[in-house]
Amino acid sequence: MNKPRMLTIKEASKLIDGLTEFRIRQMCITGEIHCIMAGKKYLVNQSVLLEHIGEKI
Repeated sequence: MNKPRMLTIKEASKLIDGLTEFRIRQMCITGEIHCIMAGKKYLVNQSVLLEHIGEKI
């Protein structure tokens, strides 16, 4: 079983050109993408983020 790769907002914005840290944070806040809170940081599952972006293209 593979462990999910969790990304911080900064890591996620570097992964996908055109998505800023601000936009990813807003997507987390509004529930557009599923994320978890680790302390004060949002963590996004890499595969879930890529699937979500793929659906929008």
